[in-house]
Amino acid sequence: MSDEMVIFTRSYDFVSWLIPLTMDFPKSQRFIITKRLQACALNFQELIVEANAQRGVQRSEKLRAADAELLKTRLYLRLCQKWKWMTNGQYKHASDMVAEIGRLLGGWMKSVVPGS
Repeated sequence: MSDEMVIFTRSYDFVSWLIPLTMDFPKSQRFIITKRLQACALNFQELIVEANAQRGVQRSEKLRAADAELLKTRLYLRLCQKWKWMTNGQYKHASDMVAEIGRLLGGWMKSVVPGS
């Protein structure tokens, strides 16, 4: 199975795990940090699907945008852990998943995006 295919599975698994977890975050933050974290994770997944459907420059642009969404996802995860909305175990699991997704994305980008 190619790295491109694995990234779809891993990002799907991450979103499937993350969204239910965020339902337990403080209700006062549902429309602030929680919404942004969910949006970044979902945007990432949508962008890689869109990138797969494109070629050339359009694919490169989608992959760069996906990379930015993954960086934002990491930021929001760190904030959630700092504020103790996630256990250390949950944060480690999320970090491990995002790190793997990042490696897969990096490999895909190197094969497509000049200078990556």
